[in-house]
Amino acid sequence: MDTNKSLAELKKGETGIVQEIEDGKLSLRLMEMGFVTGEKVTLKATAPLGDPIAVEIAGYNLSLRKKDAKKVKIKVISCIEID
Repeated sequence: MDTNKSLAELKKGETGIVQEIEDGKLSLRLMEMGFVTGEKVTLKATAPLGDPIAVEIAGYNLSLRKKDAKKVKIKVISCIEID
């Protein structure tokens, strides 16, 4: 199993650790929202048409466009399915 993927590739309930953000302008905006290296992020839900996604990071829930989530590289640490 490949444990490194983009945030957009997570399945509901999977948790990962933020490794890097590939876009310089986007990285500053996301870092202000809690996306810093080493922070845990969990996919909570996906909109019916697949975009946006809802994640939990730094103790709060956040909606993120899938095109932005593709630029956040994470290391998967758990893959428990939740309802």
